[in-house]
Formats: sequence, C-alpha cells, structure tokens
Amino acid sequence: MAELLAPAGNPEALDAAIGEGADAVYMGLRSFNARMRSPNFTWAQFEAAVESLHKRNKKLFVAVNTVIEEKELERMYRFLAYLNKTGPDGIIVQDFGVLALAREYFPKLRVHASTQMNISSAKGVNVLSRAGVSRVVLSRELGLEEIRAIKAATSCELEVFVHGALCVSESGLCLFSSYLGGKSANRGMCAQACRRLYTAENESGRSGYFFSPHDLQLIDRIPDLIQSGVHSFKIEGRMKSAEYVGTVVSAYRYMMDHWEEDRKAAAETAKRILADDFARAKTRYWYDSGKAENVLNPDQPGGTGIFLGSIIRTKSAGAAEGGKTQGGKTVLAALSGGRYDPEAGDSVRLHKSNDELRESWKIKTVRTENGVRWIDIPAGFSTGDKVYLLQTKNMSKRYPHVLPHSLSKYRSQPGDGKLPPTALFAHTETRNAAPKKTGKGKRPDPFPEGVYVQVSSPADFYQALVCKPVRILVDLTPATAAFLLRGGKTENGEKSASGGAQAVPVSKKQCVLTLPPFLPQAEEAATEELVEKLVKAGYRLFVANNPAHLGILRAAAQKTESGPLCIAAGPYLYAFNSRAAAWLQNQGAEAFISPYENSRKNLESVFSPEERRKVILPVFAYPALFRMRFDPSESYGFRWFSNKREEVFRLVPRPGDGSVVVPEIPYSIADKKTLLDRLGFTRLLFDFSNALSSRKEFRAVMDSWRKGLPLQNISRFNWKDGFYDPEKIEELKQLSKRQQAERSKASLPAARKKSGGTARRHSAARRK
Repeated sequence: MAELLAPAGNPEALDAAIGEGADAVYMGLRSFNARMRSPNFTWAQFEAAVESLHKRNKKLFVAVNTVIEEKELERMYRFLAYLNKTGPDGIIVQDFGVLALAREYFPKLRVHASTQMNISSAKGVNVLSRAGVSRVVLSRELGLEEIRAIKAATSCELEVFVHGALCVSESGLCLFSSYLGGKSANRGMCAQACRRLYTAENESGRSGYFFSPHDLQLIDRIPDLIQSGVHSFKIEGRMKSAEYVGTVVSAYRYMMDHWEEDRKAAAETAKRILADDFARAKTRYWYDSGKAENVLNPDQPGGTGIFLGSIIRTKSAGAAEGGKTQGGKTVLAALSGGRYDPEAGDSVRLHKSNDELRESWKIKTVRTENGVRWIDIPAGFSTGDKVYLLQTKNMSKRYPHVLPHSLSKYRSQPGDGKLPPTALFAHTETRNAAPKKTGKGKRPDPFPEGVYVQVSSPADFYQALVCKPVRILVDLTPATAAFLLRGGKTENGEKSASGGAQAVPVSKKQCVLTLPPFLPQAEEAATEELVEKLVKAGYRLFVANNPAHLGILRAAAQKTESGPLCIAAGPYLYAFNSRAAAWLQNQGAEAFISPYENSRKNLESVFSPEERRKVILPVFAYPALFRMRFDPSESYGFRWFSNKREEVFRLVPRPGDGSVVVPEIPYSIADKKTLLDRLGFTRLLFDFSNALSSRKEFRAVMDSWRKGLPLQNISRFNWKDGFYDPEKIEELKQLSKRQQAERSKASLPAARKKSGGTARRHSAARRK
C-alpha cells in the first residue's frame, strides 16, 4: 500500500495530519531545513513526536534539506548524531556532504534524497541508490510516463509530490532570491521571487505575477500513481495552517481508500473536500501530456486564498470597532468583486496593489450600511488593494493531540561531539596530493591554470577566442553535438559560414561539454547517446551538473572502452563544503566549478591552498535565476521585465531545455585578479552562456580582469556578504541598538544624526 505523507510545520498541523489519516509526516527542526520561515519543532517536541507516532505505527521523517557551508559541518555532525539517537524513520537531505556524513558515521539513519537534489531520471536515482539512499523524492516537473519509466528501471523507493505549492524553477535550481539579497532557496530562506509583481519592458507596460504558479493537484490521478509503483505520495505545506493540512489529507486519504470501489465517484468526493483548501487555482503541471499545462496565473497575487474583493472605499473605524493595531488604527473597508461574504472571525490576507505590502488579518467587525458590507482592516491599505479569504471561522476542527501535555521528560539535545579530524582533512586518498607533473609518461592536467570561457553554442567560439582561453565550455545540446560530430560542417557537408578556414576552431582537448542541470527521464536516452558519440569522436572533457550525469559519463567510458573521462563537478552540484566535494570526487570529479552563490569566505574554507588547483571559479556570469522546463515568453509576448525596484531581467529561451531568467547586470569579480592569484585561485571561468554577447563585451570583461578595474553596473552576488544569516542580522541589530544608546547618553547632536545601523546592506548596494 502506498504511503500518504503529510507536512507538519507545527504541533497543530501534526495533529490534523494524523487525525485525518496520514501514514507519515515530515517536519523540520530549528535548523538545516528548507522551510526556515516555518515555526518548526523544538527538540522536546520532536522527541515526543517520534515516540508518540511510533506507538501509533506512524512514521516521521526529518527535513535536513539545505546545503551547508564548511563552518557548519561539525554542527551538522552533532545534529545527525542527535537524530540517530532519537530515531526518526528517515532524514530528507539535499547536500552530498550530509549524505556522506550520514552514511559514514550513522549508517542506521535512512536517507531520502530531497527534491532539491533535482533527481528526474532513472540514472540519477540509481547513482544515489548505490550511494546508500533508500528513497528519492522526484522532481515535480515530470509526467506519468516518465515516472513509470523511472520506477521500471530502479528498485529504489520513489516519492512524488501530489498536492501543494509549485516552484516555477526546476527543483533545486532557483537562485533568484539568493541573488537579490542572499536569502537562498537552497538554505531554506526563499523570499518567493516567483510570487512577486513584475512589469513588462515593452510598449504595453503590462504588470503581473508572471512567474507565480498554480498549485499542484493530482487527486484524480492517484490510482495511476499507485499502479505505477510509487511508494509515497507527498503533500506540500509545512508553512500552511492545520486546517489546510487536515483538509488536504482528508481528501487524499479518501481517494486512496475508495478508488478501487468507484474511481469516478471517489474523485468527485475528494474534490469536494479539496474545494475548502483555500489555496491557489490548480494545475496538473507536466503530469498528463508531457508539457506544462495551465501553470501560471499572472493576474492573481502569489499568496493563497479565495478572492474576497477589491477595496472600493474606506472610512474611519472608531475605537469601538477594532481598536489599534501594531501599524496604527484600523479602518473600515467596503469590498467589491468577490463571491463570498466575509464574517467576523474569518482570516484574510490583504495585498497592496503595488505589491509593496502583504498582511494577514483576522476580521473582528462586519456591518452592513445601506446595502454595503464593511469589514475592519489594518491601516495602510486603501482603494484598489485586494483582500483574500484564508480561513473561515467555522473551519477550525479539533483533533486529538499527538504530543503529550507535558514535555518535561524529553531532554535530549545535540551534544558537543567532535567530527573526527580525518573526516575534515582526509576524505579521499587524493586530497592534499601534490599536483600531477606533466613530464613524459605523465597525464597532463585536464583542467590547467588559465582562463576558461563558457558559451551557449559553437557560434560563439570565435568571440570566446578573444579571451585566449585554455578551455572553452559549451552547453551540450543536440545542435552542438551535431556541429562537433560533423567537424563544423553543415548538414550538406559544406563548412560552416562562421567557421572560416577552420570549421571548428577549438581542439577536442580544449573543448569542455557542459551538461544541462535538469535531465528529465524523457531525455535520458538521447543524452546518453550524444555523450557516447562524442566520447567515441575523441571528446573527453565534461561538466556534470546533475547526479545522473555521473552515471551517464561513467557508463559512456565503459561502453566505449575509452578509459576514464575527465569530469568537473558543475556549479549545480553544489560543492559548498569539503564533504560534498569529497563525495563528488569519489564519484569521478577531478575539478569543481564553484556554485554561483558561493562566498569568498566559504570557498577559502572548503579548499586548502594546495587544493585550490581543483577549483574553477566563476568570475563573470549572467547567472540563471530561474530555470524552467517551459518558455512563458511564448504566451506573454515579452522577454524583458522589471521588478518594483526597477531591476531588469531577461527571459532567455533555451532550445530543447525550456528557458531561463537572467539579470540585466552581470555578476562579476573579474577585477579581483590580484586577490585571486594571491589566494591560489588560478582557474577562472568567464561565463557568457546567457549573455547577449558581443566581441566588445568579451574584450571589456577581459580588460577588467587584466587591468584590475571593476566593470560598471555589476553585482557581486554573495561573494563578499555570503548567505543571509538571520542570527548574524539580529546580532548586528543589537549592536546597533547599543551604539545608539551610548550616543544618546553622550547627548551629542552630531552623533545622534548618524545612522547606527550596521545591518546587512540592501540588495541594490550589492551591485556596487
């Protein structure tokens, strides 16, 4: 029997999930999970939940699904030791370093691969299964036939999302929130850039929520998934209310239990239950047809809820009708355009029309005057703003408590154990080994010192040569492979018009083929075939950006009997710590392209000075902030758009690979050549793959590098500041308050005029 797996973002949601019949729940604790804005569970609550659920023959899984930095390895080791002692039924992980720690030191802990690992093919599942992963949560961008094919090719347990919020970006590949302020989705701090208001940069000037997806709903497809052999059906929602969790679990429980009696009737009943989930409009995404269907709704704000109406009038409420709120006095508002009449006690969310403010609110006052229905709202909202119903006063339902009344006996916490030194400094036999010599009989370094240039197609090879690169990276697409395999000739055998005297101006030893980070099952066989043909033709340098690539490249080397290939772990394999790097090295990686959202401080701590010869460091790029399996510009009719801070972005179609969103201004540390040389980072990547590249831009970027002069209008991304750290921000705020207090005591007017703020600068300043 398939498992129904429900979210538990707090004890009330846990009660609702179990009360409505979930077989298992997943939750996060106060650190290392992808929903850090959720309340999450205390140590005592977690320990009590494990004990209580096991008595009920229910399962509990812990989300440990973020990437971790080098400084966090020891804390992660202690956290895993605590989990190992407490005994959940499994941990859900994203970071390869966490996987390595769990398998080496805590082999009894069952490891599930998070959807953030971006596993969407059988090859990816099997690579992780051989590494000790017992279950894989598949990417959400898959159809039923792809899921069936994966299940047929693996013995590993599979888990699929069946209901809840979608990310517009392919699983685990969103950098947008991190780019704008260091709040990385890969660190559980997503600021939901996809739910924000944007404006088209064209004559229409249209504004909309262009990247806000509908919610996934597969309630009527549950029988197909059961018959396909999927082990677990997952409901998203660790930040949702207990009422939402109870409603959705109830519907899926009913469908799973009754579909064999009458599939159509069971689906109709389940859908009636789901009509009260107060969430977004629904989509089946890729499930039915192998293409995105009815995914985006640009006209509705990204938050959940049922539209109650737009504010058409406001007036003073008076002290009796609501008193004061944190932001000031309440006001009364009249609404128009909705289909529901609000009642006192209902919970709503208000949205400013310019998307500057969103606020949740419980209605206290409802009154009718001359046929107009008025409700109280917080001050700060006005005519034109919208109101959405989140929960009615009658929705609350009481469930038996899972946690005991007293938690006093639950006292376990992570200890102060030390990660064994060998785990930090001697992961593999090759760590800290001396660089290979290139004398007679010695294999030359496949990734030597110098300039690396990445382009999207062979058409950009000549422009790339302006940079005098030691290696040119090119995206592996069917068109690229065909061009290289024909020796740069056209299909009729003639030399390419852009090829000049030499059709392919890049030697096979100089060309590095970069595999796209998203590899759906439907494209796995074709990718394997392309790689095998290229290997047979003499191409031996590749960049892997997905665990599946490691399996494909290993198989190609064996099948062609060509010997081991030269593999660099790409930026989307997220080597944010030495344990992750060591795991990737054991899988065949010889070099590491640093993740785009990495910081200088973390990069230095991961790789010792001797090991930095293995690092290829991106110093210039238009990073892909969203990566989508479809191209929304086909229906929207624009490619350039801006946010409310007037930051501009561009939609870039990628033939055969959907589309990406990139910033108008590039990330660059190209002017830091002297510093990077001193630090030992001598393999530098200039990534023009998403650029509107011209020879002029290539030359300008290289001048910046050679002369040490910064380009204008650039972003430093996270290079200096690193990831957003709420604990650090709080420390800085407290320091600021103390500084202000000291200045006040001194009674110095000049001092009082100065800002005491030392908090992290706003993202706009990150461009300087």
